[in-house]
Amino acid sequence: MFAKSSQNVINIINRVTAFVVVLGAAALFIVLAGFAGLKHFTLSFSSTFDPDLKILPAKGKYLSLTAQDTLKLQQISQVAHFTKVLEEQVFLTHNQKNHIAYIKGVDEQYPKVNEIDSIIVLGNWELTPPSVVVGGTIFNKLGLNLTDASSPLQIVVPKAGKGSILSDPMPYRQAFSVVQGIYQLTEDLDKKYVFSSLDEARFLLGVTPDKVSAIEVKLAPQADEKTATEAITRAFEQPVIVKNRVQLNDALYRMLNTENIAVYLIFILVLIIALFNLVGAIIMMILDKQKNLYTLFAMGMTLSQIRCIFFLQGAIISLLGAIFGVGLGVGIAWLQKAYPILYINPNAMIPIPYPIDIRWSEIVVVFLTILILGIMASAIGASRTKIND
Repeated sequence: MFAKSSQNVINIINRVTAFVVVLGAAALFIVLAGFAGLKHFTLSFSSTFDPDLKILPAKGKYLSLTAQDTLKLQQISQVAHFTKVLEEQVFLTHNQKNHIAYIKGVDEQYPKVNEIDSIIVLGNWELTPPSVVVGGTIFNKLGLNLTDASSPLQIVVPKAGKGSILSDPMPYRQAFSVVQGIYQLTEDLDKKYVFSSLDEARFLLGVTPDKVSAIEVKLAPQADEKTATEAITRAFEQPVIVKNRVQLNDALYRMLNTENIAVYLIFILVLIIALFNLVGAIIMMILDKQKNLYTLFAMGMTLSQIRCIFFLQGAIISLLGAIFGVGLGVGIAWLQKAYPILYINPNAMIPIPYPIDIRWSEIVVVFLTILILGIMASAIGASRTKIND
């Protein structure tokens, strides 16, 4: 394994081969750890707006919530808190500037279910009519003023119904609201929602007090999600759909997982090409030791036993390369996590370090990938051993 060859070029090839295996293992681990960190970082934004569980109507637009349904929901031990939500698309206007967003009417339990207070950057979470909380993008786009009743935000919702819109002298409902708070998280979410009280949303949408768009649930500590989902489904007389945070963001999860798999497959292709160095190194060693092979063959070793020597040498190189490569990758990832070097927004006032997540699953995947590909390359290289009579 460590003995020097009589040919200097063989020594150089062996060193380059070992370096390539170590570097490939380290690079693969760093990329997978980076994607794991980026996935966790991206999904952390949605966790602020998305509850542990969300109860939706199986049919129709609204869920009819009776007093009995509410009582049964309160009696479920896995449920810590729940909040009623009424959500619909609305038209916003202020000083001849317009924007289409969603109004989200919530009750006083909403901050207990979702950590909305943590993203309020100006003002406060006050939803007593006519107060609302808007996203930073909406606030800037419409040129709104904070806590200014003389310059309110106009919220317009067309009335539901049939027939010509001209048949009704007032074909829409409207409300004039005062911005009491501004939240800021991501650009997409900052331009999407206007939070209001549940009563104001009901007035704008013209629905009865028993109607809600959904019920958002926060699970109790140590609660089992599957058990809670089954209990909630049984609690309602009408059919409901219960979704967890993953199901609410299934498109985002699929995109991140697909990207992760795609990068992993691309890196495997790169590693396969790189491990041709190992095949070449084994073949060069076979040629360098040709005279010794004849001696071993004459002493009684079979061709398969001789091939096994070179196979084991390639397998040992792969094993050591995987160990040192994963160790190097873990070390670099730990340095980025403990002492950030790379930032997502290096020029920002508060730069965000590039997220990285060190997990045992990535360590095992990288180790096995390098080892398996190395063993396959060793088998291909060792198969070139020949003894001519």
